[in-house]
Amino acid sequence: MPRFTYLCPIRWSDMDANNHVNNAVYPRYLEEARMNMFKELVPSDPGERLAKNFFLSEQWMKFSRPLVYSTTPVSIEAWVTDLKGVAFELAYEIKDVGGLYVAATSRMAGYDSVAGRVRRFDEAERAVLSGFLDER
Repeated sequence: MPRFTYLCPIRWSDMDANNHVNNAVYPRYLEEARMNMFKELVPSDPGERLAKNFFLSEQWMKFSRPLVYSTTPVSIEAWVTDLKGVAFELAYEIKDVGGLYVAATSRMAGYDSVAGRVRRFDEAERAVLSGFLDER
């Protein structure tokens, strides 16, 4: 299965009063994983970036246990579970050698900020997304 792995550092400021990573921080961890997973899809030209971007339309997370601060990064595995013409779904697992902390799902859509509408993925985008596809 073609999974992308991102080693995400835990910052001291991510901790809450209960001495674990605040639940509000996890969406940022998932965003960091996505940005690294798909960095080759971000056009270098600023105008083209506006016409070929993505937006997060849904996100779901299931917490298994609290994550506490460590100097060792946590592993975020991500893969595409569904790919359509204008949207795709990602699955994630945030874990370390001790086990799973969070299982998550995101639905992303292609968006053209210049035209102000959802857009279809081009062939190059579909190729990159398909490289991480596991439809099980």
